[in-house]
Amino acid sequence: MDPEEFRREAHRVADWIADYLSNPGQYPVLSRVSPGDITRALPPDAPAHGESFDRILSDFQQVILPGITHWNHPGFFAYFAITGSAPGILAEFLSAALNVQAMLWRTSPAATELEEVTLAWLRRLVHLPDAFEGVIYDTASISTLHALAAARERAAPDVRVHGLGARRFRVYCSDQTHSSIDKAVILLGLGHESLRKIPTDAQFSMRPDALVSAIADDRADGWSPLAVVATVGTTSSTSVDPVEEIAAISAREDIWLHVDAAYAGVAAMVPGYEHVLRGAGAADSIVLNPHKWLFTPFDLSVLYTRHFDVLRAAFSLTPEYLKTAETGVARNLMDTGVQLGRRFRALKLWMVCRHFGADGLRARLAEHMRLARLFADWVDQSSGFERMAPVPFSVVCFRAIPPDLLGNETALDAFNEELIDKVNRSGEVFLSHTRLDGRYVIRLAVGNLHTTEVHVARAWALLNSAS
Repeated sequence: MDPEEFRREAHRVADWIADYLSNPGQYPVLSRVSPGDITRALPPDAPAHGESFDRILSDFQQVILPGITHWNHPGFFAYFAITGSAPGILAEFLSAALNVQAMLWRTSPAATELEEVTLAWLRRLVHLPDAFEGVIYDTASISTLHALAAARERAAPDVRVHGLGARRFRVYCSDQTHSSIDKAVILLGLGHESLRKIPTDAQFSMRPDALVSAIADDRADGWSPLAVVATVGTTSSTSVDPVEEIAAISAREDIWLHVDAAYAGVAAMVPGYEHVLRGAGAADSIVLNPHKWLFTPFDLSVLYTRHFDVLRAAFSLTPEYLKTAETGVARNLMDTGVQLGRRFRALKLWMVCRHFGADGLRARLAEHMRLARLFADWVDQSSGFERMAPVPFSVVCFRAIPPDLLGNETALDAFNEELIDKVNRSGEVFLSHTRLDGRYVIRLAVGNLHTTEVHVARAWALLNSAS
C-alpha cells in the first residue's frame, strides 16, 4: 500500500471510527449471530491474489460487524462495562504504526521510560506509596500470575533451578476471588490443592479470623504459607476484603500479600473513596486494570510491587544476543515476565491521562458510581425486585422476586434467567449474571463513557416490562 493509498484509506477508517464513536448505540449491543455464522460467511482459504481495501472494508462492515458485541455501547451493562476512549484509540493507531518491540531499553527507550512515568502518575492518583514500582502486562490474570511467581521466588529462590520438589506451598484467597488465582497456582506448579479458599461474611468479604485459623492449621499440617490474595472489588459482587487486617496478618506470618484491585482500585482517586485502598500500601504487590474502568482500550493491566528486584530475579534471563551496555543502568522490560516481546501499551494510558486530566477521570468515575446508586435505589424501592449485595462502586447485584415464586429458589433462578434473556434480546442493553450464596443474580455494571441516566432508566424499564 503506497503512502497516498494509505492516507486515503486511513482517512476513511478514521471517519468510520468517528461516526461509530458518535453513536455506538445505533447497533444492537449484543450480537445476534448464531455460532458458525461468521465462519460460513468467509472463504475457507486465504485469497491467492491481493484484494482491494475497499472490498476488505466492505466485508468488515457486512460480515464482521454483525458478529460484534459492542462494548462501547451505552447500554452495555454486563461483566465490567468498559470504554475504549478516543485518545486511547488514537494512541493504538500510533503504536501500531511505530510497531515498537519494547523488550530492551535500547529497542525503544521511550516505550520503557514512558511506562515508568505514566505508572508513577497512576500510582500517585490512587495514593499508593512511591515504594511501589509498576510494570504493564496485558490482563490482571497475567499480572497476578507474575505476582505469585515473585512470591514463590522470595520463598524458594532455588525453584528456578531445582523446581518445587516435595515442598508444599499454600496460597489463600476468599471464596469470591477471581478464577485467575486458580489458574495461576496450577501454572506455577503449586498444584490446585495448594489453593485454600477462605469463607466470606454476609458482605462477601474475606473473614480475617478464618484466614488466621487456616494458616495455623496448615502450618501444623506441614504446609508452607506462600501468599494471600485480597480483593478490592470482587468479580461477582464487587465486595472489598478487609485489606488492612489481612495485611497485618500477612506481615505477622511473613506471607506475601497480593491485592487484586483490577476493577475497583482506580476508585481510590475519587474524593471520598480514598479508603478503597486502605492497607494496600503494606501489600507486596497490587494489580490495577486501566482497561476496565479508566477508559483505556483493551488490553492494559498494571502490576505494582514493592519488591521489583524479586520480580526480576524470578524472570531475568539474558542470552548473549540481548546483552547491551545499558543493562544495569536502564530497565529492560523483558526481565519482568515470561514474554520477551512487549507492546507499547503505555502510550495509550499516557494519552488517556493527559486528555481527561485527573479531574476529568475522577468526575467520570464518580458519575458512574452515582448512576449505580440510583439504580440500586430503584431496586430497593421496588416490591418486585431485591438487591443481593452492597453497592460500593458501580455494579448492582439484584434479582426479580415475583410474589408467587417466593420461597422457591429453583423457580426464582429460572425466572431471572429467562428475564435477563428477554431483556438482552431487546438489543438495547446487555446484562450478565452471577451466583451469590447459590442464587442466580443479575448484575448491572456501569462503566461506559457514553452511559447516562437515560440508559440506566431504560434498563430498569425493560426489566420491569419483562418481569
